[in-house]
Amino acid sequence: MYDVHAVRKDFPVLSKVVYLDSTATTQTPVPAVEAMNEYFYEYAGNHGRGAHRLARETTTRYEDARERVAAFLKADPSKTVFTKNTTEGINLVANSFPFKAGDHIVTTLIEHHSNLLPWLRLQKMGVEVTIVKPEGPEGLIDPESIEKALTDRTKLVAVTQVSNVFGSVQAVARITKMTHRNGVKVLIDGAQSAGHMPVELSALDCDFFATAGHKGLLGPQGTGVLYIKEPDLLESAFVGGGTVSGVEGLNYVLEPSPACFEAGTPNIPGVIGLGRAVEYLEDIGVFEIEKHETRLARETAARLSEMEHVEVYGPTERAGVVPFNVRGLHAHDVALILDQSRKICVRSGHHCAIPSINFLEVDSTVRASFALYNTEEEVDALIGAVSDLKALVA
Repeated sequence: MYDVHAVRKDFPVLSKVVYLDSTATTQTPVPAVEAMNEYFYEYAGNHGRGAHRLARETTTRYEDARERVAAFLKADPSKTVFTKNTTEGINLVANSFPFKAGDHIVTTLIEHHSNLLPWLRLQKMGVEVTIVKPEGPEGLIDPESIEKALTDRTKLVAVTQVSNVFGSVQAVARITKMTHRNGVKVLIDGAQSAGHMPVELSALDCDFFATAGHKGLLGPQGTGVLYIKEPDLLESAFVGGGTVSGVEGLNYVLEPSPACFEAGTPNIPGVIGLGRAVEYLEDIGVFEIEKHETRLARETAARLSEMEHVEVYGPTERAGVVPFNVRGLHAHDVALILDQSRKICVRSGHHCAIPSINFLEVDSTVRASFALYNTEEEVDALIGAVSDLKALVA
């Protein structure tokens, strides 16, 4: 049976606040922090640069983390690239894929800016971009709408797996299969899915999958993962130290993946911490985590929806994300009141997804989001606090 109170012991800050902002960043468990401390205290060296014992130990631990993360995502380690976040991973694809004037990209209106702006910027070089809208306020994308948007010039479909605004879970397996049937590549933004639900890239068969280390994977900020199904398809936008096997005259030969995509000294302690965090997730079980998070989120959404002064957005069958507004109060004011009066931490604003917020015809929302360490008691605390806000708008 899932023991959330045992899990909470590994996240000391939770004794001080009710933390409901895990869509922005999760807390990092003690074992992952200890792994990073161990790097600094016991064997700090550079990765892949040196024959001495500290360099060898560092390289081994770094590559062990790659093996662990790849196994967790059911991916090939040689196609698993470490980045500093989801944003960098998506930009790496946008800047390394052989796009040319006249090419076409399909994405959606519910994307985080990180999976929208890199494609919009390509319009400067003559690439056409089509943005598919969700079917309604639930934030669900109809796969057939994506298929209808494809043309004989379409090179890529870029879509999120879980919306950070709506909490809606997209049919990415169906989208990928349908898109491949039309000879088009697929990039999936997994920032809000990896670690929160099972992700099996070998079965999903997408061409690119980008995610962050500091969200569902419980790692530190400054870490991320980019899976590249066909590494030879890309010419890395970044070259430099660690990316080449040889330089002669005016020519150079790149290392094979993943080294050719990891220019310069990486976030070594962060990656080692990420590897330990993923091991922590494996010990608990991602299926159990998904059930726990979605139960809390769906209960929260249902209870908030019963309040006359509250409007809740997103689908009933949601992931661990609950966006809402209190009528008569700005989202930022709600978040500030919850923090100052009850030590409840929620996000407010447009969540780096302005088109989604505009689609809802509001200027911002409050967002409560859940992780493996949240409890029923914290749901009660949020519900009680939001209920009390009625006195301010009556």
